[in-house]
Amino acid sequence: QVQLVESGGGLVQAGDSLRLSCAASGRTFSSYAMGWFRQAPGKEREFVAAVNWKGNTDYADSVKGRFTASRDNPENTVYLQMNNLKPEDTAVYYCAAYTTLMPTGFKNIHSWGQGTQVTVSS
Repeated sequence: QVQLVESGGGLVQAGDSLRLSCAASGRTFSSYAMGWFRQAPGKEREFVAAVNWKGNTDYADSVKGRFTASRDNPENTVYLQMNNLKPEDTAVYYCAAYTTLMPTGFKNIHSWGQGTQVTVSS
């Protein structure tokens, strides 16, 4: 069992930056991929970014060039640095732990965090 706790959300203006953190406990952190997802009001949850066990990353087209995912294995933490935020980035952001070394979209997710709200005003 993996427990995930996100932090770092908030209310910002368009163009600002935020860094989300997700602290994991309960399993060997370096042995699985981690993902970031988001869900806006009235919309389905969508993939944002992922980082595999080696630290290699993948991003949704909508955030490429603006968001950076990273992980600190000794600290059991994954991060999502979000720059040049836009109003359309407003959503609840969730981190997820995979059962696999490589991220696989919405499949093979072992655990979800509780989510953290990000609101971007125009």
